[in-house]
Amino acid sequence: MAVDVRWATTDDAEALATVLCEMAAHYRQAPLDHGRATATARKWLGDESPAYPHFALAFADGKVAGLASVAIAHPAIDLERLMSLKDLFVREDARNAGTGRALLSFLAGHCLREGIGRIDLTTEDWNEGALRFYDRLGAERHGRKVFLRLSGDALRRTL
Repeated sequence: MAVDVRWATTDDAEALATVLCEMAAHYRQAPLDHGRATATARKWLGDESPAYPHFALAFADGKVAGLASVAIAHPAIDLERLMSLKDLFVREDARNAGTGRALLSFLAGHCLREGIGRIDLTTEDWNEGALRFYDRLGAERHGRKVFLRLSGDALRRTL
């Protein structure tokens, strides 16, 4: 199966919404309304800067197969920009067919072309498949940082 990866545009809102809905179910979140997800995806994609796209989509046989959600920050302490991989998700029927690798290869190529020095990512400790995948790619596990989150009441208390 040939996998094509490209940066998402507003024309891809429906495809992005399809993956976001499936991703919510996979991570045991409340189901997303597809219409609302499509409208939100269209807004997000319309707000993106061409210099800093946020969603890469993988397509196999003309169907959306997965996504990578990223943010690019600069400068890092070594004066190189970095890409933060927020989510990498492959739809169930496209797993073990090279989709995840195609998405990471696309992102790595973008980083090398644009002078972005690294890709930082996290995954859940229970996601053994993802951990094995990243290990096979040579990702280094760093125990020097602690992942923290400000949300909900904590975010409001920070005001």
